[in-house]
Amino acid sequence: MKREDIRNIAIIAHVDHGKTTLVDELLKQSGVFRSNQEVAERVMDSGDIERERGITILSKNTAITYKDTKINIIDTPGHADFGGEVERVLKMVNGVVLVVDAFEGAMPQTKFVLKKALELELPVVVCINKIDRPEARPNEVVDEVLELFIDLDANEEQLDCPFIFASAREGISSYNSEEPGTDMTPLFDTILDYIPAPEGDPEAATQVLISTIDYNEYVGRIGIGKVDNGTIKVNQDVVIVNAHDKDKCSKVKISKLYEFDGLKKTEVQEATIGSIVAISGITDIHIGDTLCSPENPVAIPFQKISEPTISMDFMVNDSPLAGQEGKFVTSRHIRERLFSELNSDVSLRVEETENTDSFKVSGRGELHLSVLIENMRREGYEFAVSKAEVLYKTDERNHKLEPMERAFIDVPEEFAGNVIENLSNRKGELQGMGSIGGGFTRLEFLIPSRGLIGYRGEFLTDTKGNGVINTVFEEYAPYKGDIAYRKQGSLIAFESGETVTYGLFNAQDRGTLFVGPGQKVYAGMVIGQNGKAEDIELNVCKTKHLTNTRSSSADDALKLVPPKVLSLEEALEFIDTDELLEITPKNLRIRKKILDPTLRFRSKKNAGK
Repeated sequence: MKREDIRNIAIIAHVDHGKTTLVDELLKQSGVFRSNQEVAERVMDSGDIERERGITILSKNTAITYKDTKINIIDTPGHADFGGEVERVLKMVNGVVLVVDAFEGAMPQTKFVLKKALELELPVVVCINKIDRPEARPNEVVDEVLELFIDLDANEEQLDCPFIFASAREGISSYNSEEPGTDMTPLFDTILDYIPAPEGDPEAATQVLISTIDYNEYVGRIGIGKVDNGTIKVNQDVVIVNAHDKDKCSKVKISKLYEFDGLKKTEVQEATIGSIVAISGITDIHIGDTLCSPENPVAIPFQKISEPTISMDFMVNDSPLAGQEGKFVTSRHIRERLFSELNSDVSLRVEETENTDSFKVSGRGELHLSVLIENMRREGYEFAVSKAEVLYKTDERNHKLEPMERAFIDVPEEFAGNVIENLSNRKGELQGMGSIGGGFTRLEFLIPSRGLIGYRGEFLTDTKGNGVINTVFEEYAPYKGDIAYRKQGSLIAFESGETVTYGLFNAQDRGTLFVGPGQKVYAGMVIGQNGKAEDIELNVCKTKHLTNTRSSSADDALKLVPPKVLSLEEALEFIDTDELLEITPKNLRIRKKILDPTLRFRSKKNAGK
């Protein structure tokens, strides 16, 4: 049986192609907000980090009503590091709206998310967005998207998908790229006409697949999923089973049931096939679980999530300044926080190590792990992390395999040579090169994931901030050889204390300093970047010796270059394999793993043998 009064769709796209802005406009034009209500831009991006960075990290559920039909919409992330979010929510929907930028065209993540949708045989509505951009080329982009469909072996029905031309920012859409349209009606109508209504048997035993986990301090874990068969009711007894865990089978009761209405959850007593529901009150509910009637406990198969490719060690901060700025500093605090993150992040892995103060955390990329680090420091955690390292595999012949990324780089033509040279040094292979107009060149590279670690800062310098780099995981391939991560050494504090102008003035000729006067430092802490390859120890706490003839006020004449203050991403990129990043709610400090200079020298000497 089909349920014609519901449509379930996911909005998918490459990062920054306008998904969240499009959802904003659909909410506004469906009457979710009052006419005089003030609405924040990108209202679906509710997290602080999402707002600051302008990216979606977690998929969000919302619902609108159009022509007496309820349209459940899931806004998904576009960044490759959060692909795990996209993979799992596609099990909840019956079709997708693929948003593509009218200038940039099909990008790596467009291919990734479209591939996932086509594998699940979901119908696709293509929305060519940002047609109001002066350099927009909508008709060429349509051809690019169709080529992408063919490359991904789309069937005849999928190739015959509708195209809508829109400007989410202006709130308009149309069937034709030459006519701009006046509102979102063409997109609404296409969704109703082309996306099929959910199907199921309302008389069958209950089956609800949990695809997302939300968390609320008051009610705990909230499982979100689609009712595939039967009806689910408050106070109903159900059994939790899982297709990937045959032993899982526990009996629970449904205490609260919600459906989505605009940006709110509305409490309901029951829901039937096709409804996307939120269920609270079940403590042991996980992504991939199926809630079933006790008399017929059959698990629904669940999309296996792509494996992580990068890892970092999270450890207790043991520096001389440890415990002074954080609220949660012990290994028990860090352990609980990391394992609680697994409740809602399916792409993350946390493993205990031989050292009880250290945990191996694996994710999909540097951004994925840096968002977790940033969230933890804002919550008051203090800890240290190692340099990101890729996760290797071995084949049947015991050969070492490493993850490879396909990188698409748009740069002004005059900088293309710099980028090609630097990526070639990092074992990248140029796969393609072509002009995309506006004086820009598009480069396509196949490069080891570790070759991109620490590259983004260098890339901004190489392109004077005008380049755009996008990557997507390609495959595991034979190890490509060693890569030198950093050409410059570190400037290291020689003793503990507080930095003074005199000491910094003498040190700044050696390289770029990361600290200014009056900052606490300790022996073994990295205070800057050397202009040359080796590490140098400097005393930045040294004051000038006073004599009868000179006064200490002479320091006022010393001119200091402003220190380079590293962001979290820059610090994670900068650290080398023998260094750690100390993270507190107030400061980021880079330090050597071995603080004592004698022990550090001895360790380096032994490693070189």
